Amino acid sequence: MHGIFKELIPGAAVLIFGVAANSQTSMPAQTLDTEDEAQVRGLLPWSHHRPQFAFNSPLDSTDAEATAQQSWGTIIGTVLDRTGAVSVGAKVRLTRKHPFLSQEVASGNTGQYSFSHVPPGSFQITVTAPGFTTQVFSADLRPGQALLVPPIVLAVATAATEVQVGGSTVEVAEAQIKEQEKQRVLGFIPNFYVSYIHDAAPLTPKQKFRLAWKTAVDPVTFLGTGIYAGVEQAADRFPEYGQGAQGYAKYFGAGYAGAVSGIFIGNAILPSLLKQDPRYFYKGAGTTRTRILYALASPVICKGDNKRWQPNYSFILGSIAVGGISNLYVPAGDRNGAGLIFENALIRIGEGSLGGILQEFVLPRLTPHIRHHKRSQP
Repeated sequence: MHGIFKELIPGAAVLIFGVAANSQTSMPAQTLDTEDEAQVRGLLPWSHHRPQFAFNSPLDSTDAEATAQQSWGTIIGTVLDRTGAVSVGAKVRLTRKHPFLSQEVASGNTGQYSFSHVPPGSFQITVTAPGFTTQVFSADLRPGQALLVPPIVLAVATAATEVQVGGSTVEVAEAQIKEQEKQRVLGFIPNFYVSYIHDAAPLTPKQKFRLAWKTAVDPVTFLGTGIYAGVEQAADRFPEYGQGAQGYAKYFGAGYAGAVSGIFIGNAILPSLLKQDPRYFYKGAGTTRTRILYALASPVICKGDNKRWQPNYSFILGSIAVGGISNLYVPAGDRNGAGLIFENALIRIGEGSLGGILQEFVLPRLTPHIRHHKRSQP
């Protein structure tokens, strides 16, 4: 008897709950099938239709988290400029489908960036830097994958640079000069007379003289003159100067006078009078042969202030003038007249060609923090 009540009581509870629920709805009554009717009457055991409950243990949750972590991936890449040098401080943004899952880092001293604990799936990397066009890379990340993104190369955004520095040509040139004055080979040797912007704004006479003055009084200019003076004294090139401190001072004075006269005559005075640009314009594109020819011709071909290519009268006449001036302060016994003047001028032009080769192929890689790199069109 006790067993019968044990089976009837749950059945009766189901029946009462069903009647109460049925009285609170406007839906028409449905005819129970045989099994449902049997359950209501308690003819089937409660265990046949009792609800099923699932309980997850803490160990199950830990296993799920471990599995999720194992599916995370890593994304690594590098940001470069057009010359292949690393770009430091570029903003690298990682975005996925969900807008709240984006991450942003800055490229390090080696130009490298990385994102860890990245969920698998499609993603997009956006690289931005002042003065450069935005670069975008998209791909899919597999579970647990360490993906190495191909190097992202930044290209100069000329229009963006112009908007940033203002509208007038003088203001644009002023901003570009400030960038040039930061260019130092190996971080300390001045390299002010090269532009990495192919259509840089022409310089005013005032700006040409300012750039010449900054070069003439740079500590490296004094250091280089001092080393050269020491070499000449050791070789006893001009015996009339003598040895010792007094002789060294004469060598140093003659050397510095020659350097300053060359800087101002060839890069400021004549370029201002002839309306020519004294800078070397980095080409950076094309075949190796065309770039070599371009560099070799730089002492005899230059850009005018009208941005058109023309014979480099400033450098050629400046080389002759410097040769003539230097012939005045050497000892009288070493003055060889016009022949020596033109010989020195040719040597100076040859040095300019060698300098062009270095500017085109070597020095950009040795000059840190170059901001603007773009191909120059001759």
